[in-house]
Amino acid sequence: MGSLGPMEILVIAGIALLLFGAGRVADLGKGLGQGIKNFKQGLREAGEDDEADEKKAAEAKPKKKAKLRVAEETDEDDEEADEPKAKKAKEA
Repeated sequence: MGSLGPMEILVIAGIALLLFGAGRVADLGKGLGQGIKNFKQGLREAGEDDEADEKKAAEAKPKKKAKLRVAEETDEDDEEADEPKAKKAKEA
């Protein structure tokens, strides 16, 4: 079995035209074209959604780091607050 050449494609198109008629073949071509267009549009929209999600995730990451810094500063403050208590306990 070889590949389809231009002559074979013309024979198949002629048979389809005889079987379905010109109007029906035109409708099938139009439907196929619209399907391909919608598929490409869906791929583009999915790509845009992915990019938007990545941007949101990138914006959310610095906020998390800021919260961690606050927690670290709080830990240091707690340690400083514990020092006078330790000194009082040693004196007692």
